[in-house]
Amino acid sequence: MESEIRVRRQAVGLSQAALGAALGVSRQTINAIETGRYDPSLVLAVRLARYFESTVEEVFHIAEK
Repeated sequence: MESEIRVRRQAVGLSQAALGAALGVSRQTINAIETGRYDPSLVLAVRLARYFESTVEEVFHIAEK
């Protein structure tokens, strides 16, 4: 799965640590989502989308193989 988390996070000037703290997850979790090494749970995906005032579909995309 691909995400726009890095782009959206950088657009508002947040560090990975600050975003993680706001959502109750670690900086490493945010990094893993941004690099595609970890697919977030549905709950975390919704929380991320809501944080950026977007829908899950706008933030996350299924990668075509």
